[in-house]
Amino acid sequence: MNLWVVVPAFDEAAGIGATLDALAAQRDRDFRLVVVDNASTDGTAEVVRAHGLPAEIVVEPQRGTGAAADTGMRWAITAGATHLARTDADCLPAPDWTARVKVAFADLDLVAGRLLPRRDEGLPAWQRGVLVGAVGVAGTFGRFRPGNRVAGALGPYVMSAGCNMAITAELYERAGGFPRTRIQDVHEDRALVNAVRPLTTRYGARRDVVVRGSSRRVRAWGLVRTLGWYADHRYRPAHVDIR
Repeated sequence: MNLWVVVPAFDEAAGIGATLDALAAQRDRDFRLVVVDNASTDGTAEVVRAHGLPAEIVVEPQRGTGAAADTGMRWAITAGATHLARTDADCLPAPDWTARVKVAFADLDLVAGRLLPRRDEGLPAWQRGVLVGAVGVAGTFGRFRPGNRVAGALGPYVMSAGCNMAITAELYERAGGFPRTRIQDVHEDRALVNAVRPLTTRYGARRDVVVRGSSRRVRAWGLVRTLGWYADHRYRPAHVDIR
């Protein structure tokens, strides 16, 4: 298995070091890393170069999480990746993340990991708990929402956060990859899952594949507005790139 980890990043100079630390601390270090600098203006790439964790740095000038993630995935495939895992530059993969991703690939071609809030950003425990509960409700609702009705689907919708997703290179290309969109336009992770569903039943959620994600939007917008943002962008702020 040739596993590559893809990390899209925009203006993450202040925080990407923690993500790189988490990747450097993986129990299974048999993977390669590509960081996609998505037109950053703050020296993100320089922070990555100075960190010490071996990483390829690819520049994607087209702004958008979908565009950056797709560029990284396809770059890794061209470089020989057979399996791909994605996290984001404000996230902390658990120490056994890559090891558990590899185990999950024995049964699945698309792995939807579990997303939990980070504990180091000052968010009260009760709000972290509400976020975890809301994610669970959203996953259940997603199975019934009209937007996830896919013609020819071979199985039900499974919610998969883009920052904790893994997929075989072969399936990624068959499904067409992440749509090259901005975060405020399309949830690229949901689009990829729905593109996979007519192709195979080898996709599913794995609760033991854990990444802790940033709660900075909650701190900036409040809990209710943040939940509205993730629920199909019902809350639409003027500025979405919270740093």
